[in-house]
Amino acid sequence: MALQLPELPYSLDALEPHISKETLEFHYGKHHQAYVTNGNKLISGTEFDEMSEVEIIKAVANNPEQAGIFNNVAQVWNHTFYWKSMKPNGGGRPEGALLNKIQDDFGSFDNFKEAFATAGATQFGSGWAWLVLDNGTLKVTKTANAGVPLVKGQIPILTMDVWEHAYYIDFRNARPKYIETFLESLVNWDFAAENFDNH
Repeated sequence: MALQLPELPYSLDALEPHISKETLEFHYGKHHQAYVTNGNKLISGTEFDEMSEVEIIKAVANNPEQAGIFNNVAQVWNHTFYWKSMKPNGGGRPEGALLNKIQDDFGSFDNFKEAFATAGATQFGSGWAWLVLDNGTLKVTKTANAGVPLVKGQIPILTMDVWEHAYYIDFRNARPKYIETFLESLVNWDFAAENFDNH
């Protein structure tokens, strides 16, 4: 099967002025590509060669001897999910069933935004902020490094990359400003709703 670099769902300059073409050239073109290249080197000729990304992630997640495979394959999956979590002219709020569920489980949409922003801002070092479905309840969580909620039985609905390479060119060290911009102008609520509806 081999890992593949997916096509971006938009052009490299489509998220400007919020996320620059230069950021995507590095983040997608260099970082994401490197995870694909390194992951393929590690799984080539192994039993993982014919597995899907999710199958590999679940198979190696708790095996320290296969941390290299996990880190690269999980990062391929995480980044693909992150690109889809954004869109040109994004932001705002979801509609319908997802909005109702967010309001039920968080008390209000604003409460969700605050929890999501806090998760992203307080993830020490590199990692991800997530909106997940956990045993039927929407929750905000965060993972370090290549961590992915799939291995905890949670269903990812939306993610935000908080590794420095996701925002440093555009926002320097102002991670909270990047998070605010993500929520206000980039979130792809259609993608999140699709994940919620298909669970």
